[in-house]
Amino acid sequence: MMAGKVMPETEEQNRIRFQVELEFVQCLANPNYIHFLAQRGYLKEQTFVNYIRYLQYWREPEYARYLKYPVCLHFLELLQHEHFRRECVSAQVCKFMDDQAILLWQHYTRRRTRTLQPPDAAAAAAPPPSQPPRHQS
Repeated sequence: MMAGKVMPETEEQNRIRFQVELEFVQCLANPNYIHFLAQRGYLKEQTFVNYIRYLQYWREPEYARYLKYPVCLHFLELLQHEHFRRECVSAQVCKFMDDQAILLWQHYTRRRTRTLQPPDAAAAAAPPPSQPPRHQS
């Protein structure tokens, strides 16, 4: 390979890069992983910051459809900000992010389950209306 000349990726290399980047972006859905990266100093390195900026293409629908954990896009966006990257070193911040992600997931799951239930199943699952209180004379 000549200096200054970039060889185009083969189809196999392109597929592997796609898989590696997909896996990495999805790891960002885990606040503990972000904390791990921050503790090791990766979030301070300009090369890593540039890589995070490059990964913004995952926000496009044609790529986002492959994501199993879409909350990773929120963290990918937050990682664009220097202040957020600095705060990720704190264990308290990590715990807060983790708690908030769990609460969001629980709320989303309950709401999604209710939305996906057929109307008959929702009516069957609902408790019967309570009797009005009796008037005592």
